[in-house]
Amino acid sequence: MSETKIKLCGLSRACDIDVVNVLLPEFIGFVFWDKSKRQVSDEQAKALKEKLDSKIKAVGVFVDETPQRVAHLAESGIIDVIQLHGYEDDGYISELRKLTNKPIIKAFKISDTTDIQKAENSSADYIMADAGKGTGRRFDWSLLDGLQRPYFLAGGLSLENVADAVNTLHPYAVDVSSGIETDGLKDENKMREFVRIVRNGEKSHD
Repeated sequence: MSETKIKLCGLSRACDIDVVNVLLPEFIGFVFWDKSKRQVSDEQAKALKEKLDSKIKAVGVFVDETPQRVAHLAESGIIDVIQLHGYEDDGYISELRKLTNKPIIKAFKISDTTDIQKAENSSADYIMADAGKGTGRRFDWSLLDGLQRPYFLAGGLSLENVADAVNTLHPYAVDVSSGIETDGLKDENKMREFVRIVRNGEKSHD
């Protein structure tokens, strides 16, 4: 059985929460970036979080947001974990830590070994290896050979390739959004199948 944790990101509807409350992934994600089609308002996120099973950690996804707003959402209990997806550096993380002690994930776009080194040296609690901001494309996973610390794997994960990712890379967690959607909305069947594949470590043969 796989020990890789699961993050289902970009949830925006009450029916999405109903599904994850059954599946119990370790993490779900609310996107607060205003350029994302999956963006939720603070009020929407609060209502969704109130429906969310307490065993699931809600991650807030931000891109170059003010530390004050991020900390407000964290300290008000709307999110349990902070994910930074922009140009936030260790100085930003240091400022944020003065305002909240919630765990921080810093995402890095992985293009070459230099990016791996930046991720390795980050002061964030967790790092995320990604192809970019919600591109839905995977990057060259062989670059991760040099990464020593645990990481969230994101970017282009799907029902077709996540078993391979889990079995070959053994990431701390896998993070999926577009890979569990149909026509831009979360698809219950894809969500169930993604979780099943990660937990069993194999894709179905039917």
